[in-house]
Amino acid sequence: MRAKCAAIGGVLLLSGALACAAQRAPPAAPAGHTKLSRVLIHPAYQWNWSTRLRHSMPEISGTEITVTRKTTVVKLNELPPIVNNQPRELFDRMPGLVLAEQQNPVNLNLSYRGLGNPQESEYILLLQDGIPMQMDWIGFPTVYYLPNFQSIAEVQMIRGGSGLLYGPEPEPVINFVSREPGKTTGARTEQVFGSNGLYSTYSSVSGPAGRWAYRADFSHRQSSGQRANGDYTVDAGDLELGYRIDQREQLTLAVHAYSLESGMAGLMTRAAFERNPDQTTTPQDRDWSHRYTAVLTYRNQMDRDNRFVQKLWTGYQDLITRADSYAGALTPVATGATLAAQKFHYTGLDGRFLHRWGHGSALTVGYTVYASQSPYTQINSPDPLIAPYGQSGSLFYNDERRSRYVAVFAENLFRFGRFHVVTSARLDHEQLDTRETAAPHPQLADAVYRKTIPLFGIGIGNDFGRGNETYLNVSEGYRPVRYFDLASPFSNLAPNNDPQPTRYLTYEAGVHGWPLHGFYYDLSAFQVNVRNRIESEQLTLTETVNVNTGDMRNRGVEAEGSYDLFRLWHAAPSGAHLTVFANASFLSAHFTASRIPGQLGKVPAYAPRYVLKGGVTLRGLSGLKLSLIVDAVGSQYYQDSDQGVGSNPPRIPAYTVADLTAEYAFSRRWRLIGGITNLTDRRYYSRVFLFGGMLEPALARQFYAGVAYHL
Repeated sequence: MRAKCAAIGGVLLLSGALACAAQRAPPAAPAGHTKLSRVLIHPAYQWNWSTRLRHSMPEISGTEITVTRKTTVVKLNELPPIVNNQPRELFDRMPGLVLAEQQNPVNLNLSYRGLGNPQESEYILLLQDGIPMQMDWIGFPTVYYLPNFQSIAEVQMIRGGSGLLYGPEPEPVINFVSREPGKTTGARTEQVFGSNGLYSTYSSVSGPAGRWAYRADFSHRQSSGQRANGDYTVDAGDLELGYRIDQREQLTLAVHAYSLESGMAGLMTRAAFERNPDQTTTPQDRDWSHRYTAVLTYRNQMDRDNRFVQKLWTGYQDLITRADSYAGALTPVATGATLAAQKFHYTGLDGRFLHRWGHGSALTVGYTVYASQSPYTQINSPDPLIAPYGQSGSLFYNDERRSRYVAVFAENLFRFGRFHVVTSARLDHEQLDTRETAAPHPQLADAVYRKTIPLFGIGIGNDFGRGNETYLNVSEGYRPVRYFDLASPFSNLAPNNDPQPTRYLTYEAGVHGWPLHGFYYDLSAFQVNVRNRIESEQLTLTETVNVNTGDMRNRGVEAEGSYDLFRLWHAAPSGAHLTVFANASFLSAHFTASRIPGQLGKVPAYAPRYVLKGGVTLRGLSGLKLSLIVDAVGSQYYQDSDQGVGSNPPRIPAYTVADLTAEYAFSRRWRLIGGITNLTDRRYYSRVFLFGGMLEPALARQFYAGVAYHL
């Protein structure tokens, strides 16, 4: 460990020294000679740059270096409005990303490259403007919040090496970039109605005011649900105020508020699903969640070559779940309920400095500090309809939890004409505190867990031809140890429970390019070596321990392509685009080592052999935007044992789903909005819970239509 930490220090010093050396002042011009002004000439590799930026991130994005990393960008203004935050319309444009769907917008479930259970997106880092969306970034990295898509300008996806940019979780990073305050005053409102009592409204206003700029929006969604007790209500609002101190400095305050109440219609067996996928198994269970976050950002473009960004954020989120209890399996009337409440108070700092040097080279250094308090309580109540903040009943479980996280990092881009190299180093320190004061098991946890994790990465790239680039990236990552790895209300963890963080080493080599206007392609091969996967192991009848059970090797290929067909038609109207896109991911994943008997060589859960996506988007033709997408996901196991549970089969069956969305501007201010999700009314499921093998049905075909007005 000391050797690795010393190596990181050496990388930081070497990067800084090289950058400083390259920036030494040039010799003074001899007497009698005129000093010429500096002329900027765009290098050849930046040919057709606008096409690239529609599909991938620039080499240097703000203060982050992304060259040699595989990236994807989705511009939401090029799509019809995504009503009800239907995520498939967005994520189908991101190769390999798998969405485990649910009927209610309670939490988001994503997985990638077979690296972990998609439940609550625990294995993916989701950000909004670079700020973690997880309830507790380190100790409980689950996602129960999703910004309203109408308030988002673009979504960025960064693969291997993303942890060296932003922090824990293996890969990828998905960053939702909010719309900026407008340079001109404007307002918009939309009203949409749809199947199952759907009502969705969104309104926004934005504009300048001298040195100030502002943007505010509010959205409300409600539905009675496809099943009984499947209703939900979501309210969300955003406020952003920007102040331009001078031509170089800017201060921005962003506030995000979110509130959710949702019924939970319940899970079912495969046999029950085939009989009636619309049945309700938990008629009174409910979830509540509230989130409030404030982010203060200071930006200073010191000069053409130096940029500094400092962020301070703080906030609160809670998750409250009511689950009814019954006297017996055949008893239809609840006899009580368990009310589980987790509350998260979090604060973080993130500072980054970018220095451009030489001819296209750059150095970035930074730090991140994060702290949270996350108390967790459970109450057993005789009232099956106990309110979310009710206290009637007996304390069943209580854990006073805290997390602390500190990181320093540096990256240096060396560019030698068309050839470039990126070196990366990061040092993370994680600390979790857990103290149980009440639990159903006899051994109460009272421990402090600390780990320091050094990470390294290197990327190599080469520009060739016109608008083509090869890339190779080798990067380390890890998944932090969570609260539930140390203390849990579900089992009695053995004393001295000390698992190591799961480590990831990602290799990715590929080529991408934008050789023609309107045409983009990307093809890569990858391998992810996973070491020290954490799983629960039974010690005695009353004790379990979370241990590092084994290793995995996940390898495959990803391909994507997009072309604007109107480029072939010289008479196409100006500003009109007909874009066809397709992407594919093929995966081979297996356990290469395991202390669990019979596990070696098996396929891990949620690792489908293929994920195929494609579609067509029409925009800019007579005020029409139209999008048709198709999503095909191969069958996948839901347990690492590759076995079923009871009478439930071991695999989630393959499925194919299509969606159609549209927007039509019939005047300068008025637009019609409409869409059909699950166009062919496919009855399927993509989400199965490990315990009991119980599944949640996906939504059947849904219709919606509405109108939008612009000022």
